[in-house]
Amino acid sequence: MAEQASWTRARLGRCGPPLDLLTARFDRHVYAPHAHDEYTIGVCVDGSELIDYRGGHIRTGPGSIVVLAPGEMHTGGPGDPTDGYAYRALYAEASLLEDGTLGLPHFREPLIDDPELAVALRLAHTELSACPDPLETESRLPWLLTALACRHSTARLASPPVPGADGIALAVRDRLADELLSPPSLSELAADLGLSRYQLLRAFRTTMGAPPYAWLAQYRVNRARALLASGLKPAEVAGLVGFADQAHLTRWFRRVLGVTPAAYRNSVQDSGR
Repeated sequence: MAEQASWTRARLGRCGPPLDLLTARFDRHVYAPHAHDEYTIGVCVDGSELIDYRGGHIRTGPGSIVVLAPGEMHTGGPGDPTDGYAYRALYAEASLLEDGTLGLPHFREPLIDDPELAVALRLAHTELSACPDPLETESRLPWLLTALACRHSTARLASPPVPGADGIALAVRDRLADELLSPPSLSELAADLGLSRYQLLRAFRTTMGAPPYAWLAQYRVNRARALLASGLKPAEVAGLVGFADQAHLTRWFRRVLGVTPAAYRNSVQDSGR
């Protein structure tokens, strides 16, 4: 197994705090004892890691989630000397786990079995590592971290259903559409509406059926369709509708319409001849 580790720094909103994402695969590597200032939240994707933590040992397996508290010493290495291990980890400030909960969460058990949440965390990590879009990061990770805290820690959900959710969602939708080239952060939008970020996310998802980043991506795709039909090239269109680059446009175009922007452009131009 080739040993490798890569870091990506995502950002929560265009001016928000950073959040580090680690993708690692090790054969023999053993970490020296260390601690992090943030919560360490990892998902094992292959093999097994043996982690020394709180005076005991944690043995991970594919699909398991590990949560290590800020400031607590730990180390880790291969759980099987003949095999390696691979995992995805993110390093979240405590405020992210408090966003939708009552009080700072305490995880009595660091090893968590929650297949649905493990899949969601791994998918979000993979996609945000490839394209760390600020609005997508802010829409996906706090939502998942609140779910993690409410399902598996001492914390409980802080916010009941948000009054006036429909009006809140429509106001956020209109603001995102108006500022699609440089959308405001969810923290900014929430502050303007007198809400927490989690309340805003909950209201938007309930009303629109999708988180803000997904709604905005689909709106951008629809704008891109018209520009592609007019003859512009995908590389030109990406920046005009607010995607980071052509790859980002292609990723969402295929998700929404099932084809690449280039294929769509060619087909609509051919049919118009």
